[in-house]
Amino acid sequence: MALHVGIDLGTSGIKAVLIEDLARVVAVAAEPVAVSRPQVGHSEQDADLWVSTVFACLDRLAAEAPREMAAVRGIGLSGQMLAALILDEALRPLRPAMLWNDQRAIAECAELLAAVPDIGRRTNGTPDPGITAPKLMWLRKHEPDLMDRARMLMLTKDYVRLALTGEVATEPSDAGGTQLLDVASGRWDPELCAAAGWDPAYLPPVLDSWAEAGRLRPELLARWGMAGPVVVAAGAGDNMGSTLGAGGARPGDAVLTIGTSGVACVVDAAFHPGPRRAILTSAHVVPGVFLSMGVVMSATASLDWVGQITGRAVPDLDAEATEFAARDIEAAPVFLPCLTGIRTPLNRPDLTGRMAGLHPGVTPAMLAYATMEGVAFQFADCIAAQEEVGVRPERFTVVGGGTRSALWLRLLASVLGRPLALIEGADMAGPRGAARLAAVAAGAPVGILSDPVPARREVAPDPALAAALAPRRARMAGLMGF
Repeated sequence: MALHVGIDLGTSGIKAVLIEDLARVVAVAAEPVAVSRPQVGHSEQDADLWVSTVFACLDRLAAEAPREMAAVRGIGLSGQMLAALILDEALRPLRPAMLWNDQRAIAECAELLAAVPDIGRRTNGTPDPGITAPKLMWLRKHEPDLMDRARMLMLTKDYVRLALTGEVATEPSDAGGTQLLDVASGRWDPELCAAAGWDPAYLPPVLDSWAEAGRLRPELLARWGMAGPVVVAAGAGDNMGSTLGAGGARPGDAVLTIGTSGVACVVDAAFHPGPRRAILTSAHVVPGVFLSMGVVMSATASLDWVGQITGRAVPDLDAEATEFAARDIEAAPVFLPCLTGIRTPLNRPDLTGRMAGLHPGVTPAMLAYATMEGVAFQFADCIAAQEEVGVRPERFTVVGGGTRSALWLRLLASVLGRPLALIEGADMAGPRGAARLAAVAAGAPVGILSDPVPARREVAPDPALAAALAPRRARMAGLMGF
């Protein structure tokens, strides 16, 4: 019996899962995490809240399954990517972390691209305000005194690992999102650091994602009743962790995540950067392959917004939209739900949502339907852009909170024209991927990272629905200026 803990640090919540033999879920603990938006376009979090929330989740696992927690041998972490968290000499945060959906560094993106015109071919993609390097440039302009005291850049899951082990480290999948790392080589790039105004001496060492990156502190072993030693893996960016946890390890595997944002992750045997189409490309957490990522900036977040303005719970909206879709979808408006901009394929963080076809008969059900449809269209745009640059998705799996909606899955399968596999525990793909990395760090063979994950069922495309969606997709493309 091998026991490991996988932890996924999402934007709005953190989940820890205790897993036996990388298959049976023994216990789960989840806690929300607040996001601060002090101004329009700003998105920040208190990094110590990440730590306290992870500790609270592990406290709950220890209380619920003390015998199994005592036998844990490894912990793995996956976490929201692209944050900018700067630490002082004592490795304490100097300010809240700027998150992936923070939009304030738009001007700095143009400056970075002018300084390094080929940056999109060397890093994860075209400069975007969500990416770390432009945020560092913004901080240097607007908070120079604070930046003078900065002595380390840390990413979300790496800061939590620091709290668990006392060790400073990162790994290529997450570091690839900073635009300070040469993705093909997996090494920090002095020229990129200079362009962003960051000293390479203030960056953590880069380890393999599956490597041991420290061991749990003795006081934490005692807190959670663990016999020890417990190794902590270097870990993964959230997209890579979820892709791995869903079985995405071989070239051609595609994992679509319908979460707060939406991501189309395709495993690729070669480095196929697509900066012109705002595709992000980083190292995967499996040896020898890369991960191509098309990003939908607002997925379930868009449906949450509809719930807020209509006063309805999301499950009720889903039920109402499903009933509406069985009649005549043409009555619904066409909605481009880019509430926080568009990354793939336009790289337009400044765009806001837009809608066509409003009339007095529009109901909350129609708005919900239009939102799910619009997100499905955006996923299709991502896949088309990835194929355009040479990425070849072959097998599709879908994960994330949006998989609870049968309508959303049917829309997505139909607009893509591809069957979608659903796995058991799709909402736990991130922690499961992190647990796989923990197992290897604790001594299991690296080959287990490529073990397939069986599908529990498949969602087939609906040809009639696909035909009805085609003209509506063309109308949405018009809203984007295609």
